[in-house]
Amino acid sequence: MRKLLIVILLLVSALSVAAQTDTVRLGFSASGTVVDAYTGRPLESVHVSIPGRHQATVTNADGFFTLKSDRAIPVIEFSYLGFKTLRQQPGETMTVRLQRENLQLLEASIISGDPRSIVKAALDRTWDTYCTEPELLECFYRETVRKRNRYTYVAEAVARLYKHTFDGTVYRDAAALEKSRLLVSQRKSDTLSVKTMGGPTQAITHDIVKNPSILFSEDDWPLYEFRMEAPSYIGDRLQFVITLTPAYSTEYALFKSKLYIDRELLTFTRIEASLDMSDRNKAIKAILVRKPMGLRFFPEEATIVLNFHLQDGKTRLEYFRSTMRFACDWRKRLFRTHYTSVNELVVTDVRPEATPIPRKERFSNRDYLNDKALEFMDPDFWKDYNIIEPTESLEHAIDRLRKGR
Repeated sequence: MRKLLIVILLLVSALSVAAQTDTVRLGFSASGTVVDAYTGRPLESVHVSIPGRHQATVTNADGFFTLKSDRAIPVIEFSYLGFKTLRQQPGETMTVRLQRENLQLLEASIISGDPRSIVKAALDRTWDTYCTEPELLECFYRETVRKRNRYTYVAEAVARLYKHTFDGTVYRDAAALEKSRLLVSQRKSDTLSVKTMGGPTQAITHDIVKNPSILFSEDDWPLYEFRMEAPSYIGDRLQFVITLTPAYSTEYALFKSKLYIDRELLTFTRIEASLDMSDRNKAIKAILVRKPMGLRFFPEEATIVLNFHLQDGKTRLEYFRSTMRFACDWRKRLFRTHYTSVNELVVTDVRPEATPIPRKERFSNRDYLNDKALEFMDPDFWKDYNIIEPTESLEHAIDRLRKGR
């Protein structure tokens, strides 16, 4: 599957309004900001969890998080690429300062070896290290679109992801929506809408470890140059860092990727993959499904990031993010309009029973969240769920979209 799957079309939107009530399920919470201890810079996408439990979230672009639980929270764990894992007791106003991990081992002893063989060994090890029992994951998913620097669309959902026992495919994995909302700009000038195919199922189809054909198909394997980079830490675990770059020209766009592989267990910890944009026509074929007649499309970036969580020697997908930047214009017009589409999903809990999702409830990988989400005005809409907290800029945008501005 080579499509990264966005659709561009004219906006025709009829928003519904609904009310929904929930009993409070997560009555305990802790909030704070995570920063680099040396620079004071907020850290985005830090994994925030409760040791011994499955409830988790990630920090937003401001470094801010809120973590909720059904029980008192004795301690919180923070893990991030290149920083030491930290455990800290929650407080009223937490400022968490993460220390950078200093590499103490000789690099020569770490980066030796054939990177292609290491990647292959990690893929072979997946049969033993990926979760070997079915799981039902609770997730928070968000889609946003910005026209230049202004948000024109926000869709959010709590979803269930059913991950079947690892068998080298994702065909029996499934997703279903539990709760969702949609906010769309009503400005007459915002006539162009960006729709992402698959919604939360993207985290299934783009799980490169469980669905390696996206990046590691047998046909594509010889097309890449593998290179060993300087090692790095994720939390307190040392990682091989291996980059893949296209070595040959093909009829379709390839990826430029960076792989983080646990040095001890040979498990994938993080994958960053960016579509090669050197040939615009090839990139368009990989990204664009449909657009209005007369609209010209100029892709600029298409990347995905996946983080995997290691627990008891087993890994599962923890966080997924896709970013697409592109420009559009209409023929005979002088100026292009630039858009940024970001979709992200974080696993916030693991359900105690891995019950498969009934077929009638499943969200298809050809569905659009735009078509299924409703507009909700309740400010406490997410009070009973762990979410990725909105940044200050996104909160401001949501307020403007609610007011139709």
